[in-house]
Amino acid sequence: MKVSGVCFLITGGAGFIGKNLSCTLANLGYKVRVLDNMSSQVHEASSEPAWIKKNKIEFCKGSVTNKQDLIRALDGITHIIHLAAETGTGQSMYEIEHYFDVNVQGTAILLDLLQNHQCARNIKSIVVASSRAIYGEGSYHCNDHGLVYPSYRTKESMEQGKFEPCCPLCSSTVITLKTDEKAPLNPSSIYGLTKQMQEQSVLMVAKTLRLSAFALRYQNVYGPGQSLKNPYTGILAVFSNLARQNQSIEVYEDGLETRDFVYIDDAVSVTIKSSLFEGNFIGSVNVGGGESTSVLEVAKKISKFFGGQSQIKLSGAFRVGDIRHNLANIDLANKLLGYSPSVKFDEGLDRFLQWAVSEPPTSLDGLVKSSDELRSRGLLGYASNEMGKS
Repeated sequence: MKVSGVCFLITGGAGFIGKNLSCTLANLGYKVRVLDNMSSQVHEASSEPAWIKKNKIEFCKGSVTNKQDLIRALDGITHIIHLAAETGTGQSMYEIEHYFDVNVQGTAILLDLLQNHQCARNIKSIVVASSRAIYGEGSYHCNDHGLVYPSYRTKESMEQGKFEPCCPLCSSTVITLKTDEKAPLNPSSIYGLTKQMQEQSVLMVAKTLRLSAFALRYQNVYGPGQSLKNPYTGILAVFSNLARQNQSIEVYEDGLETRDFVYIDDAVSVTIKSSLFEGNFIGSVNVGGGESTSVLEVAKKISKFFGGQSQIKLSGAFRVGDIRHNLANIDLANKLLGYSPSVKFDEGLDRFLQWAVSEPPTSLDGLVKSSDELRSRGLLGYASNEMGKS
């Protein structure tokens, strides 16, 4: 059953989140159009994916950096979900111009059309994919100074094995807190900076045009279907590729860095609710899983799933621009959208691994190349005291 009068444009709609979002909306009866450039770093082929036709989704191959592609894609659209972006903290630190071109300039072209072009006359709402990376290290508690927001970690301190953030006022040990939307924005990577510029630009223009607008600050979105070939797609893909081939798993820093993982179904659900929100809202909302999990714990779980043959190495390696911990406060998403994570990490990880093991083995060349790229530019370092093995 078609839902009349509502037509979605999903930029970057052939990516991991975009595919799941597009198929869900199409199955709900909405008209969906996908704009995607089918980047070879993410996609196996450059042609229209088979699932597009199967789900009766309209496909526009093109880029957000091309104004004519966007004009063509925006015709007749009422709701925009802007996912198109280059992702990856490490890569952003040396492909700086490219990240600004896609993430910032691509968004600027889109917003310029919303303001000035007839193709965007029917737009009612826009949702932009932001990121927790815009917070930098986020919120912590100092025994002497209460709520504090540590600065980004320096290469020099991490070379000394000092991975934990410290109080910016007294340099003492701090305790991780849930970061809410009121925390100051202090990105520690080019990727994080471009996402900050994306969301602030979208929200500013939305106010001018009186559009409903959400900037969704996704945490680490994961699940079946995410790219296994892209070395910047996340640790679950990287670790599973290594473990299934009985290769050792190198865990950066001391393994105690933590992440907030949000399952793909939950990310899709809150994104749809944001896009169809009927109240008056223009602002930013965290989308997290509500749990904090250490990277070492993730590596152990994945190794165990594949038989435990992979040795886990704590090498003391670190990437410039990475954050230490993240855990989102998702109270606002719950209050506004009734959002509550439905899939706990252990369950979601099992679903991901059951899917990954059914996929063809993935070459490790991309992972090696990405590490070499970072190392050659001084963006991958090692603590002087090697951490050893788990």
